Amino acid sequence: MADNIELLIQAGSRIQQCVVEEGVVWETQRRKAPGKLTFTVLKDEALGFQEGNPVSFKYKGNKIFYGFVFTKERDSNEKIKVTAYDQLRYFKNKETYVYSNKTATALLKMIIADFRLSYGSADDTKYRIISKVEENKELFEVMQNALDETTASTGEIYVLYDLFGGLVLNNIKDMRLDLLIDEETGQGFKYSSSIDSETYNKIKLVYENKESGKREVYIAQDSNNQNNWGVLQYFETIQESTNGKLKAEILLKQYNKKTRKLTIDKAFGDVRVRGGSSLPVALYLGDVSVANYMIVESVKHTFNESNHTMDLNLIGGEFIA
Repeated sequence: MADNIELLIQAGSRIQQCVVEEGVVWETQRRKAPGKLTFTVLKDEALGFQEGNPVSFKYKGNKIFYGFVFTKERDSNEKIKVTAYDQLRYFKNKETYVYSNKTATALLKMIIADFRLSYGSADDTKYRIISKVEENKELFEVMQNALDETTASTGEIYVLYDLFGGLVLNNIKDMRLDLLIDEETGQGFKYSSSIDSETYNKIKLVYENKESGKREVYIAQDSNNQNNWGVLQYFETIQESTNGKLKAEILLKQYNKKTRKLTIDKAFGDVRVRGGSSLPVALYLGDVSVANYMIVESVKHTFNESNHTMDLNLIGGEFIA
């Protein structure tokens, strides 16, 4: 695979180019998961590496992955299957954070400094979180809670990912690609629809006002869909009341719909596609046609010498993860 693949493992000061079997797999998700690279190398006398060693992977000159060896599996045929993760793997660490008047961007920079991670770039999320106590939680959850509150209050969605060794926080609007997914670009699809999860036609938010001693309630609902589906209620106790009405309306708009799931198998690969990317999709699914941009919730790239394919889990509108 030497023509298309460059896979390097660094052990101390020694950088080793590995002989890799067909089928290098790179996986990313939009939320709360590190990038993952799995591959199998052929053991020889010169090759030596350990867990924690850096790994870099390029395909046709494109920088795909930079991370660290976490697992090695050997067999009797002198082959070693390796699982490596990018630095978002360290967001599985647990910590307690108490902070106030910080944006999600500022929180990310604080976490990066605390855990000696590498910074790439970050959009300014602007919305300031009044106060938050995150006790003994994974960094993934700490960060995602801040991003979710930002989205609920502003409608803006942000994606955290590792870009070849640097952590990046992007507004999802800036992650659109011009890669069309249709009947010709994928070998097949799987599709389902439901109101059984992540569907709500009544949003009820409660704020316990300690100064007045009263409970403030914010409700947004759709009586038509309640007649169709029954009452499906989302309930949450919020920490401040300033944007309570707006947040309820945003949540209703987000959840007051059927949920549909769509996966695409073995589409033609494009190295730009990662969890959080948006792609134009044009497909007839039987009871509905899709002709709009959809978000990549997760993607699995498979790199071979002669071809590169990807399996996509797409969301958007009524389509969820």
